[in-house]
Amino acid sequence: MDKWQKNLVQYDEVVASIPAFERKGKTVPYTSANGHMFSFINKDGDLGIRIGKESAASFVAKYQTQPFKSHGALMKGYVLIPDQVLENTSLLKDLLEEGHRYVLSLKPK
Repeated sequence: MDKWQKNLVQYDEVVASIPAFERKGKTVPYTSANGHMFSFINKDGDLGIRIGKESAASFVAKYQTQPFKSHGALMKGYVLIPDQVLENTSLLKDLLEEGHRYVLSLKPK
């Protein structure tokens, strides 16, 4: 199983455990609310979650992660989820829920 498939299985498992969430997308799996995406897996198999600036800064410092990129572009507001977090179902669930709360605080599209 390659990285994309492995990460998709983990992502789907956690998203399915949160009744308020629906995983969308076939080639680019994602979650969204109010017209804003708050998580997705890019073509390289990396997972990014959109959270607030303060939370993102703390997350990057704590987990020594890199900026999240998709198709070569830096995805503003997203953090790259490292393997150690992706494998921690409870922490991943908390981050997805935080991302959901964050986009709900934004003006709906």
